[in-house]
Amino acid sequence: MSWIHRTAAEQAAALAAGEVTSVELTQAHLDQIAATNDDLNSYLHVDAAGALAQAAASDARRLKGEPLHELDGVPIAIKDVLATHGLPTTAGSKILEGWVPPYDGTVVARIKAAGLPILGKTNMDEFAMGSSNENSAYGPVKNPWDHTCIPGGSGGGSAAAVAAFQAPLAIGSDTGGSIRQPGAMTGTVGVKPTYGSVSRYGVIALANSLDQLGPVTRTVLDSALLHELIGGHDPKDSTSVTTPVVGLVEAARQGAAGDLSGVRVGIVKELQGDAWSAPVVERFNESIEILKGLGAEVVEVSLPNFVHAMAAYYLILPAECSSNLAKFDAMRYGLRVTPEGDPSAEDVMRASRDAGFGDEVKRRILIGTYALSSGYYDAYYGQAQKIRTLIIEDFKKAFESVDVLVSPTAPTTAWSIGEKADDPLANYLQDLATIPANLAGVPGISIPSGLSADDGLPTGIQFLAPVLEDARLYRVGAALEAALTKQWGAPITAPAYAKEA
Repeated sequence: MSWIHRTAAEQAAALAAGEVTSVELTQAHLDQIAATNDDLNSYLHVDAAGALAQAAASDARRLKGEPLHELDGVPIAIKDVLATHGLPTTAGSKILEGWVPPYDGTVVARIKAAGLPILGKTNMDEFAMGSSNENSAYGPVKNPWDHTCIPGGSGGGSAAAVAAFQAPLAIGSDTGGSIRQPGAMTGTVGVKPTYGSVSRYGVIALANSLDQLGPVTRTVLDSALLHELIGGHDPKDSTSVTTPVVGLVEAARQGAAGDLSGVRVGIVKELQGDAWSAPVVERFNESIEILKGLGAEVVEVSLPNFVHAMAAYYLILPAECSSNLAKFDAMRYGLRVTPEGDPSAEDVMRASRDAGFGDEVKRRILIGTYALSSGYYDAYYGQAQKIRTLIIEDFKKAFESVDVLVSPTAPTTAWSIGEKADDPLANYLQDLATIPANLAGVPGISIPSGLSADDGLPTGIQFLAPVLEDARLYRVGAALEAALTKQWGAPITAPAYAKEA
């Protein structure tokens, strides 16, 4: 098996055993990026020289017996929404084209401090708005399983990079499902940690009360290793919680043993029905039977306010993003368009924002500005926040009787590029199952649940846990992953990219 086809944990073990060097591992992934990125468009910026220099430094540390972390020397990709010192950061938008941050976000700083070479920045929907990755100013990302299909959004670049073996690990951001939904559509593992347990310092904010960074990997154990590395309190983030992020790797390894005796799993009644495609439901039901076979007790639970989650989310998110994006005014950094004649500062701002923002961004700014306007604030934004409180109470009540909640991650498999381009509502509905976790701040994980009988594309299953109980996700997720992999004979991987070079 080539090095790029091994998991991050396997690569880390090989580094520790002296079977491979970090330079060799990093170069192998850079070669894969060079061979495949023109087709996938998953990376916006590749830093070959920087990654190889970081890999060489890792090898030197290991020769001295001084590795910084278990993952020291294992390469990683970063979603382009996170500030990286000396590397361009655009958030998938023309308005930030050419901006090179003078600092690292906290997650990037922790990754560098642990010795992981950074391969580059991955493509994304502009400012993380979208459920398909068709809204990047730099072109859509292609799904490694089928290049005519979307990879999910907004973190399609990170998910596609991991699915196509361009990186064993990646960082994504999840505001309404942007790690978990692309994970389901590319056959990868995506984790949205508890809100505030991973620092958001250095993230170009979409909606501050919803945004969360998290891991994108090919296995549950790899996500646990990366999650523990990037998690923990950060005084630079005012929303950061002080509870340590520990026990995730242990939970993943415990879960892989396959015993879920005593675990109560709740199927969310409101995340079923006609909106869910039959092949997705079929794979979901098979996973439920496996969970029962592993000893879990499965019951149906009702969270009645989930039916209002979508409406509340699409008032809260645009409201927060309209405020956040006001700072991109062409006065301090990024794109500046100067109209002819003797334009005022206001004329320059208007022309720059018109040229720099894409249609989806403009749509959400208009909705958000309206929702926050005088006379409408209480009727729209205020009501949405009340619904959010009801959803939080739904979660609390449900977790009194079950340990984790479960649903399909997305209603359908990946669709054709352009298929829903003229129907924003159809796009938004793809986040139906993932949005409640962001509104409530609870953690969630999506793992592959199989392939659709209709189109052969991946489907995903999502687990949700109470706030700060992320370890439960890793235990249950690893148990199901191990059972499914045994049933399939091997992990499911994109056929065109699973071949040896």
